[in-house]
Amino acid sequence: MFETWPALVGAAFVVAVGLFAFIKGGQPEKIGAGAFLFGWFASLLAQTAGGYFGIQWGVFAIDVAMLLVFIAMVWKAPRSWPVWACALQLLVVTSHVMVMLNLRTPISAFYTVVNMTGYGIMLAIAIGTFWAWQERRAIGADAD
Repeated sequence: MFETWPALVGAAFVVAVGLFAFIKGGQPEKIGAGAFLFGWFASLLAQTAGGYFGIQWGVFAIDVAMLLVFIAMVWKAPRSWPVWACALQLLVVTSHVMVMLNLRTPISAFYTVVNMTGYGIMLAIAIGTFWAWQERRAIGADAD
């Protein structure tokens, strides 16, 4: 799982943004970060079930569930970052569908899209957390 330095750096980034969201974020940021961390960990456990070149049904189900969470957040949360997270998660689900339909895309392209969109989602959560924290500080609701 974490045999290389890039994997460790990526895991540290995910955990750091998750902690930042839990400590400084509002309710939507905490829900988004919690769902992403749960999905990330569940995907790590499920990703070897189908092999690296086959369809990974467990990871696909987790990604669809994450898409549904972000759709609900876009609908209910008064923030703009869930729109970006939802769009990136839709790109992940679309990539799964492309592999399922055997559209002759290189498997390396699939993994690149999935990994880069994960960083984009975490960046959206981090930016959303920062702005929620700053809004609370501006009105004096944050005791820091």
